[in-house]
Amino acid sequence: MAERFLEAGRVGRAHGLDGSFHVTGPRPRLLAHGTPTDLGEIVRRAGTDERPVVRLRGCDTREAAERLHGRPLLVALADAPALEPGEYWAHELEGCAVTDGDRAVGTVRRMLELPSVEVLEVERGGGEELLVPMVGDAVRSIDTAARRIDVDLGFVGAD
Repeated sequence: MAERFLEAGRVGRAHGLDGSFHVTGPRPRLLAHGTPTDLGEIVRRAGTDERPVVRLRGCDTREAAERLHGRPLLVALADAPALEPGEYWAHELEGCAVTDGDRAVGTVRRMLELPSVEVLEVERGGGEELLVPMVGDAVRSIDTAARRIDVDLGFVGAD
């Protein structure tokens, strides 16, 4: 079985002269100091969760950071931090059927990390899109084995 990777973000513009760079589209919990990525181990982590700055082992100059610009930072699932019960990685939910009880709603296209909450982007019939916040009032249950998520359309205002 091929190893699965999670994207921690993308290499953005260089920051300073030591090989550090901004990360665009960051997933902060995957950007911890010491985390191995496909481009090298994270040896520096600064900035904020919204605008992290990292440096990788072996990337010691501004020019080296500039050569990586635009590349994804991939972390092996085996190296990712453990999740708490009731937490999910996006790939576990993408493609799941979404229902409201027995009524079909659509399919999870992706999970988005917004500043206040993660949301499921659900593709409905006719290309419509529905955003479902990952909160208990909106999501009744998640069964990753059955690839099914039960939501309350009344709560999200889409009933």
